[in-house]
Amino acid sequence: MDGLKGKVAIVTGGGKGIGRACTLALGREGASVVFADIDRAANRELLAMADEEGLAVQAVAADVADSGEAAQVVDHAAQTFRGVDILVNNVGIQPPSSYVNAVDTPEVLWDRIIDVNLKSFFLMSKFAIPEMRQRGGGVIVNMASVQGLQSMKKVPAYAASKGGILSLTRNLALDFATDNIRVLAICPGGVDTPLQQEAFEASGGDVAELRATLGQAHPLGRTAGPEEIANVLVFLVSDRASFMTGEYVCVDGGINARGTWDE
Repeated sequence: MDGLKGKVAIVTGGGKGIGRACTLALGREGASVVFADIDRAANRELLAMADEEGLAVQAVAADVADSGEAAQVVDHAAQTFRGVDILVNNVGIQPPSSYVNAVDTPEVLWDRIIDVNLKSFFLMSKFAIPEMRQRGGGVIVNMASVQGLQSMKKVPAYAASKGGILSLTRNLALDFATDNIRVLAICPGGVDTPLQQEAFEASGGDVAELRATLGQAHPLGRTAGPEEIANVLVFLVSDRASFMTGEYVCVDGGINARGTWDE
């Protein structure tokens, strides 16, 4: 498929989970992709997968919560592939130790989650937008969460970061619409990723049982595969979504629709 042939994309947190699925999906659509991740082993594994498929994918080991490293990722894409058309702000963390209320959340942990989950979205957009302007426009997709709309208990920093992403999405969409830059967000529900696995393991409960319970919380009766999020991403960055900006799309198996009515 070549629906994105000639486009250059950046994916943060691209080494694993949703980011990996997005990187591969964009590459399969013909885009040249630079993905950033601090996990060098995951980077090597994904590069091998992309190479087997003959995809134009490159990795940069970087912590995009750092301004200098975020700028380097954008520079690498611009210099290697001569531009930036698509930015997928996907990186996110929710350490096992963060499942506590606000009183029990250490300030350093709060700062790290906000830096990775929200500040990096600002930094990457700050550096990528000038490159998009030179190309005559572009698309930014921010990976938020259903927790930006509703919240479970004991995730104050994570929930705040995801709510902030949605507000940032709206603001960027307004500020850069005249530059032909569209800005959108995706709000996934439960997704089978390494981050989810880590949360299950940290809880001390039976992982299989926890996974089944989370799946049943979704009206479709299961959690999503990362590729199901990536499929929506491919649509949003394509010309088929050309009149969409400043909005979010829930890819959540109906969990937001359910609310508390079934309890």
